[in-house]
Amino acid sequence: MDHKVTVVGAGHVGATTVQRIAEAELADVAMVDIMGDMAKGKALDMMESAPVLGFDSKIEGGSDYEITAGSDVCVVTAGLPRKPGMSRDDLLAKNKAITQEVVGELVKRSPDTILIMVTNPLDAMCEVARRVSGFGRERVFGMAGVLDSARMRYFVAAELGVSVKDVTAFVLGGHGDSMVPLARYTTVAGVPLPELLDDDRIDAINSRTRKGGGEIVGLLKQGSAYYAPSAAVFEMVASILRNKKQILPCSVYLKGEYGLENVFAGVPAKLGRKGVDKVMEFELTNAERKELHTSAADVKELFEKL
Repeated sequence: MDHKVTVVGAGHVGATTVQRIAEAELADVAMVDIMGDMAKGKALDMMESAPVLGFDSKIEGGSDYEITAGSDVCVVTAGLPRKPGMSRDDLLAKNKAITQEVVGELVKRSPDTILIMVTNPLDAMCEVARRVSGFGRERVFGMAGVLDSARMRYFVAAELGVSVKDVTAFVLGGHGDSMVPLARYTTVAGVPLPELLDDDRIDAINSRTRKGGGEIVGLLKQGSAYYAPSAAVFEMVASILRNKKQILPCSVYLKGEYGLENVFAGVPAKLGRKGVDKVMEFELTNAERKELHTSAADVKELFEKL
């Protein structure tokens, strides 16, 4: 393969991300986990599926970060998962220590890599990665809005009984309960959502979107979502490695866009070979801007705790 991707964390999110990248022949993949034999075992299992599925990507697993050297993109999923009744904020201290160690090991061996953070609380872990790596904002950002928007798209499609392919959506702000679903920028075959649903139904969809991760945590009883998160990471990695320049909502370090500075928040970003090619500024109503700033304020509170 022309590209190499590292995924740190061989749990459900990490392993499923590796599987998606390899099966699409997007890159060769290194999968690292503190439980090295588990990572090796999952990598071997996936490689033994290659003759059946017909992919030639190579997957290597283990606990030694030397296998990550020369990675174009590094995806960090390592960390403690949420448990029922636990908020993303509860994970802050424990996952901060894990992220510091992981990012330090990665950038030492792949100084030109692009970091995609998945570990929760997402926006705060992006800040930890930025501080440790010293990278500019184009090379360290988080997977949040793609997942949240995908959830909203599914809920809209199910409500209206239409194909998910016909639904677009944007969810901005922090990856948490204060995220900002934008109904005005959500369309079905090009028709704005407010023209198709009344305010009560839109509010219900917005609420379910905000609580989407918690809903799945509650149903699983152990662990958290991984099919949709891994699909979201895959879309981001594909846009970067194939230089597709897709506009995807990501957690990006803002420098004045939307009136926000020095904070990570979910905004539309153009993703290409160099990472964040451009932050796209859409016009927001006063109410939407207020919600976005409220969400960003929640993230800044976490920054202060770091």
